[in-house]
Amino acid sequence: MDLGAPASYLTLNEGTPVFSCNGERIGVVEHVLADANVDVFDGLVIDCRLGPGGHRFVDAPQVAEIYEQGVELTLNAREAEQLHEPSENPASMSADPDDVTPDHLGDKLRRAWQVISGNY
Repeated sequence: MDLGAPASYLTLNEGTPVFSCNGERIGVVEHVLADANVDVFDGLVIDCRLGPGGHRFVDAPQVAEIYEQGVELTLNAREAEQLHEPSENPASMSADPDDVTPDHLGDKLRRAWQVISGNY
């Protein structure tokens, strides 16, 4: 599978095919979640209607490589089926007062929902 030369998230277009680490097409790019002003890539929202169905959030560390004609994930097809669906209020875990770790995944899922729903 030749996906072209390596590329940047800045050049990634809606509709670009997304593949598992073993080369199975699992969906297409729906939205790129990033802040280009500070050069931070948060991840992707992918449309998996051809795969597990619906929109799924791919966190930046799960993106192995971005090419001119496709995106390769670090996940196999089965793992990709378990990706979180963006939601307005992503599931939260309980925390005690000593837990001061920010909820980065929850924040990313919320931003993904805002982009999908047009509330950004």
